[in-house]
Amino acid sequence: MTERQHIVVTIIGELANVRFVDKRITDSANIEDLGEELFSLVTQDRMKHILLNFLGVEFMSSAALNKLITLDKKVKEVGGILRLCCLKDEIMEVFVLTRLNRVFDIRKTEAEALRAFGAES
Repeated sequence: MTERQHIVVTIIGELANVRFVDKRITDSANIEDLGEELFSLVTQDRMKHILLNFLGVEFMSSAALNKLITLDKKVKEVGGILRLCCLKDEIMEVFVLTRLNRVFDIRKTEAEALRAFGAES
């Protein structure tokens, strides 16, 4: 398990299982740092598949959504898959309103998301 400032990463083969440290992802400086930590999983750590677990996240700003969109593009560029799981209803509502639920593969539980990765390996 690798600990960074804003995320905790557990590596499972080619999969980076990511949990967020912050409950509220709103501060622009922190979002920039978070983006760099997430992007480095693809660019430096060479991870193809990433699971973002939002279990402890209570709120996130639109700037954070932009980082997720960029991360999705980076993962797809290397032929990988990005999945999200454990979104609280309030956050899921934002994804639905912005239609990002059509862009991202969102699963209810971590176990369900991990099974989906296993089915594609």
